[in-house]
Amino acid sequence: MFELQPGLYRRLIARLWKISLAGILLLVLYIVAVSFNFLWLFGGMPSLKALENPQSYEASEIYTEDGVLLSKYYLENRTPIEISQVSPNVISALLATEDARFVKHSGIDARSIFRAITGVLTGRSSSGGGSTLTQQVAKNLFETRTEKFRGVLGSIPYVRVIIDKTKEWILSVRLERNYTKQEIMMMYLNTVSFGNNTFGIKTAAKTYFNKEPWQVNVEEAALLVGMLQNPSRFNPRLYEDRSLVRRNVVLSQMRKYGFLTDDQYAVYKQKPIKLDFNIENQNTGPAAYFRSVIKDDIQKWIDEYNEANPDNELDLHTSGLKIRTTIDSRLQRAAEESVYEHMREQQRKFYEHWRGRNPWTYKDKGGKWRELPGYIENAAKRTPRYIALKKEYGDDEKAIWAEMRKPVKMKVFVYGGRRNEKDTVMSPLDSIKYYKRFLNVGFMSMDPRNGHVKAWVGGINFKYFKFDHVKQGKRQPGSTFKPFVYLAAIDKNFLTPCDRITDQPVRFDPYEDHNGPTPWVPNNSNGKWSYQQLSLRQALGRSINSVSAQLIKQAKSASVVEYAHKLGIESKLAENPTLCLGTSDVSVYEMVAAYCTFANAGYRVKPLTVLRIEDKKGNVLVNFFPENKLVINANVAYQMLYLMRGAVEDPDGTSQRLRTQYKLLEGGNEIAAKTGTTSSYSDGWFMGMTENLVSGLWVGGDDRSIHFRDMALGQGARVAMPAWGMYMQKVYADPTLKRSYPKVPFRKPDGFNLALDCGGYAIDSSQRYIPPKVVESEEEEILN
Repeated sequence: MFELQPGLYRRLIARLWKISLAGILLLVLYIVAVSFNFLWLFGGMPSLKALENPQSYEASEIYTEDGVLLSKYYLENRTPIEISQVSPNVISALLATEDARFVKHSGIDARSIFRAITGVLTGRSSSGGGSTLTQQVAKNLFETRTEKFRGVLGSIPYVRVIIDKTKEWILSVRLERNYTKQEIMMMYLNTVSFGNNTFGIKTAAKTYFNKEPWQVNVEEAALLVGMLQNPSRFNPRLYEDRSLVRRNVVLSQMRKYGFLTDDQYAVYKQKPIKLDFNIENQNTGPAAYFRSVIKDDIQKWIDEYNEANPDNELDLHTSGLKIRTTIDSRLQRAAEESVYEHMREQQRKFYEHWRGRNPWTYKDKGGKWRELPGYIENAAKRTPRYIALKKEYGDDEKAIWAEMRKPVKMKVFVYGGRRNEKDTVMSPLDSIKYYKRFLNVGFMSMDPRNGHVKAWVGGINFKYFKFDHVKQGKRQPGSTFKPFVYLAAIDKNFLTPCDRITDQPVRFDPYEDHNGPTPWVPNNSNGKWSYQQLSLRQALGRSINSVSAQLIKQAKSASVVEYAHKLGIESKLAENPTLCLGTSDVSVYEMVAAYCTFANAGYRVKPLTVLRIEDKKGNVLVNFFPENKLVINANVAYQMLYLMRGAVEDPDGTSQRLRTQYKLLEGGNEIAAKTGTTSSYSDGWFMGMTENLVSGLWVGGDDRSIHFRDMALGQGARVAMPAWGMYMQKVYADPTLKRSYPKVPFRKPDGFNLALDCGGYAIDSSQRYIPPKVVESEEEEILN
């Protein structure tokens, strides 16, 4: 038997020690070289500052004034949370599957590395792999494998892998020295991807199960953790069978490491996958139009902040800002529900009204409705689809239109159905026809006392109708513009709400007050004049055109424009007599702001949408405050409220259904209101005011040619006012809102002593009293 001589044995041991020491020395030198990027061979490493303050893309969150999360702005949909907010089921599933020895190692687990190497050599897969959770945090959070940290040797494939792994080991040890195990675990859970642009456990729980992370049960936790191996491959929406198998592997691991008993495992693995899937994006959540519009304002402030703070720049999509808005979640919900319910009914009536015909029409000289020729084709030429085909086929119109008429699978908006959409097969040209038949809406509600915008509904569905009809859209306001005419007359000519004017024809001569080259005599809705003497309150309550025309003739159109701008209308207004019928385009946003001046004792208050912006740690970066300015006398503002109360309180007012049908005057409440309808019923408006809430809305087609054909259906009292009535009913029915928005009369200014009692009857020229005719609709604004 061969035996080593003592001297040879000692020399062999000595040589092994030298080799080992040399190996250790080389390893140390290698690690030092990687750490300091020797000769730029290995690429850089995250700095110590970066380790102490690890950065990841964090979504900026938008909150209501009452603390409810509206939505987020993000590149990666991620919201960090603390470990106390995570279900123990998630922790158990994660440890059992990804790193069972997490609490025992210091960032690098030799046993896991050996197991992974053995698996590769033998061809057997091993659960958990060789990377610890800490190493995965290093890879995910500090992006060690990106071009940013790649050196000269990084272009060599296998060498690059070794260098990347080395960096992750080094970072893992540093992380373990700087953070607790719980902190490292939450770094992982807050940064890891769950597919569908969903990052972090909080967002994943919300996206896949509509739950908070602390509510996730065992089988749900196993499903989410199972996805981490490959979120695309194990997407439960697309590959349910595959995901189920992977989930059960995780459950098996939980049993293996003692987190589940055999009996529990047997029960859980039999359960089917149940998702409540809803991707959070700009199309979902409440106040979608509001969030879209204010995004530009927030970005403008961020640009100014970054210019002043170049060393601490912010990014709306990645800095984790907390944006506190003025929206009230309860009022927003009431607005969205009311508008949806009302518009669904209006759409049903619209379909029935135009059954068998296309609604894009005009009225010919004989008074008949005619279809606009080439309307759909012209609309199609403005679509991205047509423009792309034009680039592809050039002047080959036949090929372009053949593609436009080719049926394809698509989702379309519908009232009802799951999330108000359905799958269908339709050509691009037919889809244009389909969407052109929809009526749309813009609704805004504002507190006149401080300018806080409380509710904002910019359309019927943000996903399918992106254009905002509150601030971006502008349409003719019709009779809702008349209060500015009355204001100019009262404030400038010292009239009172009870002064009387005869309902009779009024003529504007050519070029009088910037009139056109031909005489103009505005008609009332029925083309007749009663020759009755009406109080201003009665005339405005009935929306009599001839009285508005007489008032603008006295006050002059330039004066009316001046008052409208003073109250908050910023759009350009045409200085001519037709302005008394609301012929210049304005937005719902402007109209609500201007009406707030009446309810705010003559103070114009600029609409406020954002209260403050905080950084991700809750530090306040900026506060925003209301801007108030006295623009009309408080006594005059109160008289205007009294004038507009006639539309609701008087038996012949255009808004009397708010009293008779919606019962909104019960309990001592007072409402000032005005309806509006434009020529051909293209626009229906309603403006409603209480002591502490001013709201307005517009209803119509996206194009002015889309409308009802008659007064019974197309007037503002029908297409707009009911949504306001339902909204206020919901507001008053909510017990949590009674303190902020109670039923109360309008506050009378101190020292106001003008007697306001105009009576309920009109007087003809012979002073004979004539009982009023009950009217439940307003006039059409006929522009000759």
